[in-house]
Amino acid sequence: MQAEQTADTGSEGNGPGAGNALGQESSAYLRQHAHNPVHWRPFGDEAFAFASARDVPVFLSVGYAACHWCHVMAHESFEDPGTADYLNAHFVAVKVDREERPDVDSVYMAATQAISGQGGWPMSVFLTPDGLAFHAGTYFPPEPMPGRPSFRQVLEAVREAWLERRDAVEQNARSLARGMAESQLSAAVMLSGPPPLIEAGLLPEAVQSLARSEDDDGGFGTAPKFPPSAVLEFLIRHAAVPSDTADAARDMAGRTLAAMARSALLDQLDGGFARYSVARDWSVPHFEKMLYDNAQLLRVYVHWVRLGGNAVYPAAEAAGVAARTADWMLESLGLPPSEGPGHDGAVALASSLDADSVMDGEHHEGATYLWTVAELEELLGSERGGTIARLMNVGADGTVSRFGSPLHPAKAFSTDESTLWAEARPLLMRVRSARPQPERDNKVVAGWNGLAVAALAEAGAVLDRPELVSAAERIAGYLEAVHWHHAGGEGSAGQDSAGRGSAGHGSDGRGPGKLVRVSHAGVARGIEGLLEDYAFCAEGFFSLYAVSGKTRWYHFAQAVVQGACRKFVVDGRLVDSAGESAQVFNAQGQRPGLDPFDNATPSGASAFAGVLLSYAALSGSTEHRAMAANILSLLPAVAERAPRVGGWLLATAEAALAGPVEAAVVGHDSPARAALHRALLASGSPGLVVAVADDGGVPVPSSPVPLLRGRQAAADGSPLVYLCHGMVCERPVGTVTELEARLSGMAT
Repeated sequence: MQAEQTADTGSEGNGPGAGNALGQESSAYLRQHAHNPVHWRPFGDEAFAFASARDVPVFLSVGYAACHWCHVMAHESFEDPGTADYLNAHFVAVKVDREERPDVDSVYMAATQAISGQGGWPMSVFLTPDGLAFHAGTYFPPEPMPGRPSFRQVLEAVREAWLERRDAVEQNARSLARGMAESQLSAAVMLSGPPPLIEAGLLPEAVQSLARSEDDDGGFGTAPKFPPSAVLEFLIRHAAVPSDTADAARDMAGRTLAAMARSALLDQLDGGFARYSVARDWSVPHFEKMLYDNAQLLRVYVHWVRLGGNAVYPAAEAAGVAARTADWMLESLGLPPSEGPGHDGAVALASSLDADSVMDGEHHEGATYLWTVAELEELLGSERGGTIARLMNVGADGTVSRFGSPLHPAKAFSTDESTLWAEARPLLMRVRSARPQPERDNKVVAGWNGLAVAALAEAGAVLDRPELVSAAERIAGYLEAVHWHHAGGEGSAGQDSAGRGSAGHGSDGRGPGKLVRVSHAGVARGIEGLLEDYAFCAEGFFSLYAVSGKTRWYHFAQAVVQGACRKFVVDGRLVDSAGESAQVFNAQGQRPGLDPFDNATPSGASAFAGVLLSYAALSGSTEHRAMAANILSLLPAVAERAPRVGGWLLATAEAALAGPVEAAVVGHDSPARAALHRALLASGSPGLVVAVADDGGVPVPSSPVPLLRGRQAAADGSPLVYLCHGMVCERPVGTVTELEARLSGMAT
């Protein structure tokens, strides 16, 4: 097992007289803690070696830049000199940005949930010097609260156990690690051998299970409520194929999409969805805005438009939400053009906007977004302001703080209400823009930008906004130039002893390479991407190829898929990560891990299964098709036990059962070919894979995309579409009407 290397931060360590070692870190979250009196160190071998030398536990604190409660605990405890002195004297303190190190976050979150029965951020974990967890929790207050000890009490209790009951502490830590190893074995996926058949009956059963947990206010379960993006994708795909449960799936998806879009979860002024709602009716969001949420939701709303909507939530209303979400992503998270060899002005998207705004020198959650009745009446006049307040459920008492309430319509507007809101919105937006704004975390995460590439490309096609496709290409270009590094030779990323990479030249994606997870200011740094990064990026590049028809993106997606197979198939088993950290490896019982369940994003395994299906459809690779089917062997456990956290695996199974349909578009670029291409991109066929002949001078018989090989245009040169399953094609069609009829027939 190769351990992570970190930069030397001085010989004094975390003992008396040492300093905080986060000042030179690239992570915005780590830099937020650089001035704490706590002697923080970044995660890595050096910190754990120093804990071993001092014979003290490691205190591991995990969070992210946009996290409100992370800010609260930092202010209450990590900025307190007395608490910091105690922590420095008896522990080695390690700070982790969960977005840069999801491998660390995932393993220790599993440990935290096993120990405490709950999880969340900030995550507070106590470790042995070899990385085994023995005590954990989340937020600890500065003073005891009912059912929750103070942070100082926790520190004292852990120190006492470490000094007085070391054998029991270490035995419990080893037992927890063994338990985590056993749970990994239960989720093991062997990628060799004959693939099992997919049990088609599991999908309607999952729809019925979801119906039982649907809430009257939209979504599933009760507060806190998170956008169920992957589940919505499954429901939309299921609704696209006639069955006894198709209408139920459509209705559930429509109710949740409508509830979220008509609530405070969606910023009614500027667009962009918040991370989650603390209220059951979506009326009080937790205000951070994350790229991964908005990229997934953009794609889901676009797919709802493509499905045609329903009476509860019309497609036209969803199209407006999708357009605003795409615009918000580009305007609020878009970074300046990257400079450097091979970058060609490529752009990328930042990770998040903070939940807090700084007002009067203090952090206040959501303050930028809140309104009072008095403010609205002053700005808009007493009558109109009062009407807007009632329309947006802004009452006399603020639902969040003294700064007021978020805008929460909770219904579809009438024509008159829409007109009134359209008139008021520009002024309110100007006033809000003059307030202190949330901080932005400018790190670029490869996988999340891959999600954005897929969403923007498909939004551009379905909404007829070619500028969104262009934006997707610029982001893909950044990932290619900055995050993808050839394995050796000119253009590969250098790695220093801290695992920090130097920017490499862009590539055409055809050679062996690796994907670096994070970049800052156009420079890739830190660990190699995890399975989810590879899968999300490949998904984005395949989607971009389907929309643009540029074989450059097919080549790049192919290289990423091949890189993932090299890195994440270990002894015939699929794993989430491989070799990033000895401590993580120890904590999970010295077995590589695989989490089949979705979290804030789809699981790496389910996303990779979908990518393998697409690649097999385009390339004809039976090997990759079999790998996808073997990953789908996880479906029974996921569908029966927890469909709410298995949405993407269920969605991928829908694609597999539908074929997926393979569509090859041939003939020179022309209005007729463009019309056929648009009809395919507007189809809701689950997992439909589209290949378009690139007019780059390459004859179709020798196309680099195998699905196109041997497919000829009509004798008169007019374009044709071949619809296929497993590279076996039906008679080609040449008109949109015939194409739509054929697609509809293939769905039954």
